[in-house]
Amino acid sequence: MARTASELADYLQATLEGDASARISSIANPDSATPDDLIYVENEKFRDRAQASKARCVIAPSGLEFTEKTVLRVAAPKLAFAKAADWLLPSRRAPAGVHPSAVISPSAKIAESVAIGPFVVVEDGVSIASGTQVGAFSFLGSGASIGEDCSLLPRVTLYPGARIGSRVTLHSGVVVGGDGFGYVFGEGKHWKFPQVGAVEISDDVEIGCGTTIDRGSLGTTKIGSGAKIDNLVQVGHNVQIGEHSIIAAQVGISGSCSIGRNVMIGGQAGLGEHCSLEDGVIAGGQSGILPNKVIRAGQVVWGTPARTLSKFKEEYAWYGRLPELGKRLRRAIEPEP
Repeated sequence: MARTASELADYLQATLEGDASARISSIANPDSATPDDLIYVENEKFRDRAQASKARCVIAPSGLEFTEKTVLRVAAPKLAFAKAADWLLPSRRAPAGVHPSAVISPSAKIAESVAIGPFVVVEDGVSIASGTQVGAFSFLGSGASIGEDCSLLPRVTLYPGARIGSRVTLHSGVVVGGDGFGYVFGEGKHWKFPQVGAVEISDDVEIGCGTTIDRGSLGTTKIGSGAKIDNLVQVGHNVQIGEHSIIAAQVGISGSCSIGRNVMIGGQAGLGEHCSLEDGVIAGGQSGILPNKVIRAGQVVWGTPARTLSKFKEEYAWYGRLPELGKRLRRAIEPEP
């Protein structure tokens, strides 16, 4: 949707410098931008790249000067650019209706404005609120519920009873509500521990391709509002994830872990069962957090086993010197010839 620089400045509450009537129709990076594209720059390092761009309009902080550009001055250019993109490029929505190949239970409650794609299966008692889209080959198990304006991409699976809030995006291959991995050994074999709990995903959550969210064993697995989970993440049974937490790809979260609000977990980190990350924790990529470990609010941890970043950096520096220190130690303890 084309806008003027003046309209965009009003929307972003930015200070406008230059041509208020400049047309903006899309977004791009500086190298590939056309004159009608919007770009952004955060610091002096990238100023020349933005200046050389064909884009007429740039979002930038104060202190960066440009010639023959319309500039929108803001304190946080990257955030403003993301907000502008959301405004300029509204998501494409499929027309409301049910594809003829979909299999819909007569007892399902589906709002009139819902779009259901080819070969979708909707079982008994499912409820889907207005504005939601369900992509091809998705499966919605009995009693599952989905709120307003959700987007389920192709091949999403909701096990029976899964509860999804509003404005949730589930990308292809997401599975919500599968059994947790719980067994008890006795009498010579592994007995499956009951996996009869629930799973709740709150509003404004986005979950990446191939991620799995297990149902609670006896309780409820909960994903807090605004949380963002990347591709190929495993969330075990009874896990609690707080609001606006970010979890990167290939993270494994064992059962009954508690993750607070505004937590950030880097790719390939592993969390042992019953561990707790309090509000504001940052766990670096490939961190290993041992079972029952508590990471206190605001701490930054790294490594396996996870320890504070300062401790990790100190130990890692010594680790790099081990060959040299080993040679010195060997010379010190070996007898003279």
